[in-house]
Amino acid sequence: MLKLRLLTWDVKDTLLRLRIPVGESYAAEAQAHGLQMQAEALNRAFYQAYKTQDQRFPNYGLERGLSSKQWWLDVVMNTFRLSGVHEDKVLLSIAEKLYWDYCSKRNWELLPGASETLQQCQQLGIRMAVISNFDQRLPEILAQCDLQQHFEFVLSSENVGFAKPDKRIFLEALRISRVPPPLAAHVGDNYVKDYRAPREAGMHSFLIKPDKKPASWETEVPQEHILPSLTCLPSLIERG
Repeated sequence: MLKLRLLTWDVKDTLLRLRIPVGESYAAEAQAHGLQMQAEALNRAFYQAYKTQDQRFPNYGLERGLSSKQWWLDVVMNTFRLSGVHEDKVLLSIAEKLYWDYCSKRNWELLPGASETLQQCQQLGIRMAVISNFDQRLPEILAQCDLQQHFEFVLSSENVGFAKPDKRIFLEALRISRVPPPLAAHVGDNYVKDYRAPREAGMHSFLIKPDKKPASWETEVPQEHILPSLTCLPSLIERG
């Protein structure tokens, strides 16, 4: 690999992860509104509601005239409806509170080695940016988690209008930075969105190895492109 001039990063489950499962946060907020709900049931309902919403309205429904905030409010309210709660006034109050809560540092934590790795990559003189399928809250979340200073720019799928694996979001990062594709690389945790997609744009890419069971993509990806941990990345880049 040639010496890199630009390194772009996925965020969720690459640099940041949720502190507790979604269902636990939702159950706690429900309890604050006088509702006793099971966290595991809410967790299952959330993933069902999220999947349905994402299929009906990809990338926060931008092409259908939705705002990302309304998109998320609907996901939260449908999560509770699937769990048997149908009082819209209460649901809207819960959804509004949770929408802003997920902008806060108390719901996010850094993955091991994230801060250290970003600092080391900066010390190598590599420019860095974010490319994430996220909404307009992303810059605030990065700031709350003390990460924003590492990045020249942040591209969320809401702001750009394209979501990974659409290679146009990567091409936009290359256009902004004026870095040729062979001198850029992306780091993430999803084989299709974070490994194959940037390569279709002419970039290099690295995948973070999952903590637990072997990933289905491990036989498809050369070992030198797999990061057992984030802290392996700087030395890999230095070797070029």
